[in-house]
Amino acid sequence: MFSLKGVRHRYGAREVLSLERFEAAQGEKWLVLGPSGSGKSTLLHVLAGLLKPSAGSVQVARPIGIVPQKLHLIASLTVEQNLLLAQYLAGVREEPARAAQVLAGVGLADRAHARPHELSHGQAQRVAVARALMNRPQLLIADEPTSNLDDAHCAAALDLLEAQAAECNATLVVATHDARAKGRFRHRLELGARTCPASASPTCAPSRFPRRSTCCCLPWASPPSRC
Repeated sequence: MFSLKGVRHRYGAREVLSLERFEAAQGEKWLVLGPSGSGKSTLLHVLAGLLKPSAGSVQVARPIGIVPQKLHLIASLTVEQNLLLAQYLAGVREEPARAAQVLAGVGLADRAHARPHELSHGQAQRVAVARALMNRPQLLIADEPTSNLDDAHCAAALDLLEAQAAECNATLVVATHDARAKGRFRHRLELGARTCPASASPTCAPSRFPRRSTCCCLPWASPPSRC
């Protein structure tokens, strides 16, 4: 789950993101829509803790799993090693059994010892999803996961993200300019108009966070009012 309030970000004099309020409860699925340059990637970077906004408060449940637009698999490592690297970098114990579990979940149990160059694009994308799941995320973020995919593979990519998020009850946030994804999500935030659209009305409603939750503030964010 997460809560963003009064979040704004500027690059120099140019404002690229302005959100009065954007919140999601645990397990919800959100689609962030908007054309290139509307602030989608900036929003994802703020949610992931990769970017400190110019203003506003951010509360995000952790850990966080990220499926980047550019997959960034390490070419010299096997698929299994790429997954275990996520745990190593997070400072937690490496679990080969967890790697086998998530690879089976994305249909790649037989590719654990393959290297990235031996994978198809679709397989590499599924490895990136598996890597994002290694630390049992509370928030799963995907940046343009359907770009350059035909209709069948677009549907398959979204099916995979939704199924894997549901498996660990993670809040899912998918950012895209692909209108094909629009009908898949009940919760939507459309960027570009600088207003809170009707389709994203829950972001304007009072907080729906559960009373007891695992919640943390990013290092530069305001302390959480309730966690």
